[in-house]
Amino acid sequence: MDVQRKLEILADAAKYDASCASSGTERRDSSDGKGMGSTAPGMGICHSYAPDGRCISLLKVLLTNACNYDCLYCVNRASSNVPRARFTIDEVIKLTLDFYRRNYIEGLFLSSGIIRNPDYTMEQVVSVARKLREEHHFRGYIHLKTIPEADDALISEAGKYADRLSINIEMPQETSLQQFAPEKDVRAIRRTMGRLRLKLDEAEESRSAKTKAKPQRFAPAGQSTQMIVGADAASDHTILHTSANLYGSYRLRRVYYSAFSPIPDASRALPLRAPPLLREHRLYQADWLMRFYGFDVGEIVDDSAMLPLDIDPKLAWALRHRDRFPLDVSRASREELLRVPGFGTKAVERIIAARRTTTIRVADLARLHVPRNKALPFIVLSDHRPAPHRLDEARLIERFKPATQLGFGF
Repeated sequence: MDVQRKLEILADAAKYDASCASSGTERRDSSDGKGMGSTAPGMGICHSYAPDGRCISLLKVLLTNACNYDCLYCVNRASSNVPRARFTIDEVIKLTLDFYRRNYIEGLFLSSGIIRNPDYTMEQVVSVARKLREEHHFRGYIHLKTIPEADDALISEAGKYADRLSINIEMPQETSLQQFAPEKDVRAIRRTMGRLRLKLDEAEESRSAKTKAKPQRFAPAGQSTQMIVGADAASDHTILHTSANLYGSYRLRRVYYSAFSPIPDASRALPLRAPPLLREHRLYQADWLMRFYGFDVGEIVDDSAMLPLDIDPKLAWALRHRDRFPLDVSRASREELLRVPGFGTKAVERIIAARRTTTIRVADLARLHVPRNKALPFIVLSDHRPAPHRLDEARLIERFKPATQLGFGF
């Protein structure tokens, strides 16, 4: 099989892994004439957008889609009837360097099916990163998937060369993982996450220590994971509770949510239809509220245990807590302002800075990049105070629901 055909198979096989976007790594470049490639902190990878609007991408492939495991939700499972392929280490390296020279990519995301055993697979993945760094002096971004049962020495070596490491927890509930992926052990996954956190903490302490010794390097962009949404009966409350636990226990940079996609020859245990993509979107919004807006899981998801699809989770919270509004923008704390629908983190910082020197009016909202229609019912400004009955209107929620387009009946 030629390399082009392998690339078609193994790039397509990697598309279901959403946990490949990243930021926050260390700054590296080759402006000194040594090596190839560069990174810049704060820039996303893999079809994300940099602050200046550029779309940045990376080569996202599997080393092989052959796998010893038979995870029911995975198109590359052992029992799946799909074409199989496997790159050699040198083929992945050549593709990465050639694509970089052509300005197609700015880094590499490499994962693999489990072949022979976890140690052998992890050793192959690490070898790609080691050769890129040491033999070809590649300074671009590298993200490696971690094999949970692999030897600790291999995990340490992976962190030496990779910018980010990730290990997918796959399912929000241990019982679901046992049902759909019997070869995988959630305890082994969490043990590996714990080992990664310890190594990340050690590297951080090494960087902050005021010594002449060279700081220890270990995956400066941290670790991430992915959960499949809609393959089992887990509620949004369960998914978000698992995410909150992962963030707190392992200091993950990101938890990615991937809507289940029906696959050929699927098991009868799996649903026949994919969940609405809007559910995945709402989970990301809720995740953002936990990480940047100070919300707890119990505040985001009510007793129904599912996020509403017709409105975003912060607006849903505000409508359930109308007694806290309207909020005086000139006096409210940062924490209170972050809970106003339509107020993002940057907008709140602009508001706090602006109100030190001026009185904020309705006309200023556009300059502060605040959506007026969403925010005005919940705030008090110098020239605006919503009528008391507006927040009590039974039809208030209907005002914020997206309009539905009428069909033609044919």
